[in-house]
Amino acid sequence: ACAAGDALGRAAGFCQRGAERISPPITRMHFQWDWLCVGVLIISSVTAEIENEDHLDADVEVEDFDKQSQEADVDKEESSLEVVYQTPKPTGEVYFTETFDGELTGWVLSKTKKDNMDDNIAKYDGRWEVEELKENTVAGDRGLVLKSVAKHHAISAMLTKAFVFDNKPLIVQYEVNFQDGIDCGGAYVKLISSSDGLDLEYFFDKTPYTIMFGPDKCGEDYKLHFIFRHKNPKTGEYEEKHAKRPDVDLKKFYLDKKTHLYTLVLKPDDTFEMSIDQSVVSRGNLLDDVVPPVNPPKEVEDPSDKKPDDWDERPKIPDPNAVKPDDWDEDEPSKIEDPDAVKPEGWLDDEPQYVPDPNAKKPKDWDEEMDGEWEAPQIPNPKCETAPGCGQWLRPMKNNPNYKGKWKAPMIDNPNYQGIWSPRKIPNPDYFEDPHPFEMTAVSAIGLELWSMTSNIYFDNFIICSEKEVADRWAADGWGLKKLVASGNEPGMLSQLVTAAEDHPWLWVLYILTLALPVGLGVLFCWPAKKTDEDVNFSKTDISKPILKGDLKQARDELEDDEIELEENEDIAEDGKISKIACKRREMEDAKRKLIQATKKMGRETPPSEDEVEGGEDIDDDEENDVEDRSQEDGDKPNKSGSEDEMKEADESTGSGDDALKSVRKRRVRKD
Repeated sequence: ACAAGDALGRAAGFCQRGAERISPPITRMHFQWDWLCVGVLIISSVTAEIENEDHLDADVEVEDFDKQSQEADVDKEESSLEVVYQTPKPTGEVYFTETFDGELTGWVLSKTKKDNMDDNIAKYDGRWEVEELKENTVAGDRGLVLKSVAKHHAISAMLTKAFVFDNKPLIVQYEVNFQDGIDCGGAYVKLISSSDGLDLEYFFDKTPYTIMFGPDKCGEDYKLHFIFRHKNPKTGEYEEKHAKRPDVDLKKFYLDKKTHLYTLVLKPDDTFEMSIDQSVVSRGNLLDDVVPPVNPPKEVEDPSDKKPDDWDERPKIPDPNAVKPDDWDEDEPSKIEDPDAVKPEGWLDDEPQYVPDPNAKKPKDWDEEMDGEWEAPQIPNPKCETAPGCGQWLRPMKNNPNYKGKWKAPMIDNPNYQGIWSPRKIPNPDYFEDPHPFEMTAVSAIGLELWSMTSNIYFDNFIICSEKEVADRWAADGWGLKKLVASGNEPGMLSQLVTAAEDHPWLWVLYILTLALPVGLGVLFCWPAKKTDEDVNFSKTDISKPILKGDLKQARDELEDDEIELEENEDIAEDGKISKIACKRREMEDAKRKLIQATKKMGRETPPSEDEVEGGEDIDDDEENDVEDRSQEDGDKPNKSGSEDEMKEADESTGSGDDALKSVRKRRVRKD
């Protein structure tokens, strides 16, 4: 026990001195980690704020309004849900506007029916109503609502003045809200072509239109249509041209039950843009990004050209010179019995795998004349459960090493290969070139011709104009106000997360991990390090503090007092306390040895006076002899002698006068 205590004591002292030497770098490291974490937190907070601002205005491409418009928007934000609605008014030249806030004037319900359909379902008898939104209502704001399910709806209105495709852009913009979601149906508008005998009471699916634009959905197919009818300059016939589908996911616009703004911009340079909520979702060129293309190919395949009978399209053929090897046996089976297999011991050849259930009983209503002779159902043989198997044992099958299959000649390049045949090209007799497909048929009316399996589709704030600023101002006064109210009525982020977790319980695990990870990392890297005794005691004065002769003398006096007290305790000690006294004596001898070494070291560094030398030598010699005598007495004990040698080596390598004084002082404190 004493030897173990000495070893632990020396190790603790060594570690303490090492810690005192490396403590400043560790402290500096913790200090650097603290500043690093503070910097990361500041950067993260700034980045999050920027991303939040960007998210609120993501993908929104809106022209700057005048100063009055900006002030009006600020007032709306400040008023939150207490907004004051005013019917939007156009600020420039327009071809058509409709807010549905007053009487439904100018709109005509169709009285005709679809062709080639039964009269009961061909009629345009779907019902329309003008009413407010069901959710996020803005007082005084109303819209046109499709009310019937599985019926045909058709309603139209004349433009204020016809739009002619010349040198001005065409902008079509309106709002849609699928208040009950949408299963299958559309919410697109048709710009009806100008004609002399146009009668809106007979507006139906075959009525000529110039442009069709808007959302459409059936099943999981979410579309945003842009279709225009192009006139063939050679034949005079019209053909529908469909813009390529947007690359963005449109699903959320159909399911979130919010009012969305749909905008189509056609420019005289034959380019187009489609936007949702003032964010561009698709753009392209009328010449390149529609299907089928406006201009037909210059050359087409000759319909009268036919492939010659001797045309060889085979790139590879079997080698005609190849011969089957003599040792090729096509009759070898692919699997054979394993001749090395051995029947397992304990195999029950005479036991069947299945036996009749002894506990089964014939049902009382069993009629052998009607049902036949009753037989108990079969169950697995219980004797086979502990055996390797039952019934006739068969050797397992393995792959036949001699199997090669049916021989086939290897393939070689076909020397007569002529490639894949295709008909020759000839000039396209129907070719034409329309360099400006923007120049379409003039538009004089707008109409909604729809069929839907979902009701309560809301339409509002139609506008047709040529100036982007006018459309943006119109959107700000109408759709912008609805968006503001909807945003104010939305639940907080926490409520949305809880709602999502109720539908998908596995999200709780994700939430916990998301919260625990940054907290754990923050605690790991940013929590201030706990100060140790080494950090508290370490200072430059501890290293450079000189050892005074008075301190050494005081330490020697304390050691002498301890020795006297220890001898008195030895005289009256019981057997159970001898080991503790022995440990204390060894601690005292260790401290005395360090004190002697410190005295000698100070004597080498600073020459003392003659009296001090004589007194010091006497004391040192007496103390050193006393320690040597006691060490010799303890040499008979193997464990103690080993510890003495280890202690001596540790003292010689790491001991100092400062350590000696500390050792005496610490021991004095423990004693007190």
